[in-house]
Formats: sequence, structure tokens, C-alpha cells
Amino acid sequence: MNTGVFSKRYAKALLDFAVKNGNEEQVYNEVITLAGSFSNVPGLRKTVDNPVLAKNIKLDLLSEAAGGKNISEELKRFFMLVLDAKREKFLQFMAWSFIDQYRESKSILIGKLTTAVANQGLINYLEEMAGKKTRSHVEIKSEVDPSILGGFIMELDGYRLDASIAAQLKKVRQQFVEKNRRIV
Repeated sequence: MNTGVFSKRYAKALLDFAVKNGNEEQVYNEVITLAGSFSNVPGLRKTVDNPVLAKNIKLDLLSEAAGGKNISEELKRFFMLVLDAKREKFLQFMAWSFIDQYRESKSILIGKLTTAVANQGLINYLEEMAGKKTRSHVEIKSEVDPSILGGFIMELDGYRLDASIAAQLKKVRQQFVEKNRRIV
């Protein structure tokens, strides 16, 4: 049984259903919350997979994990479809597949920015510039790492730009060692 095939098909069905009802953005946000719940609460997946629990308890648990009792009707119906088909063990993979498919359909790129100090202005500037270059909506997640000493490291769509002071110092050191090795 191929987990990826099931996950992609169910995710595609949810995306198509949400688009048809014009509620894809709310469903996307709820699925992101659900995926975060799976990551942050390790016992959630085991609990949802438990065959002893009744469907209505699982539905309440999944609804709470997706953001509370007031989740969209599309997501509730999706949960019921998954629970009726006894495919709940694939739900985490379905959530990830849905997020990927939604981002692809809306041309959303996710990037990571590592800086030595927090700098919201740089994040906004890089989101705007990367968005213009890629003709996509760019969302950058920021991380602070003082060990890079200054500058930044930007990762976007499989590319990495290391403009950190630590990397430049390492490069200078390597050049110095290489040049002095020839002299001796």
C-alpha cells in the first residue's frame, strides 16, 4: 500500500471540494493547524489510529486539533470521509499533501531566513524582492542564530544564499591556508 498515493488523492479531493465551495483559504489554515498539532503532540496520531475509539470521539479530537469546534464544514466532511474509509492512519500525510498542493496551486513559496539578530525589515524586503523575481507569493520563516556573526542565510525553493560573516571568514581562512601551503 503506497502512503503517498492515498495521501495525494485525498488531499486533492479536499482541495477541489474547498475550491468549489470558495473556502480554500480557511481550510488551508485549518490544515496547517492540524499538521502543527500532529508535530507538536506526538500521541495525537496514535490516538487517532486507535480502533477502540468511536468515530465521533475521533471527529471531535481532529476538529480540536484543527483549530476548535468551529472548523469549516468542508474539513468536517473530509474527516468523516477519512474515518468512514478507515484511513485515519494516513491523515498526517494527507495534511502535508494538502498543504503542498495548496501552495503549488496558489504559487506560494516558503523560505527560511537565518540572521544573527531579529530584523523584520529585512524579512519584508526579501519577501518582496523574491516575490518579484519568482512571480510568486513568498512567505519567509525567520530564525535567529548568533553563531553566523552577521549577514544572513536565505533558503528558498531549493536554493541557498549564504551571505553570513561566518561563511565569509571561513572562506578567507581557507584561501589563506591554501596560499601559505604553496609557499612552504
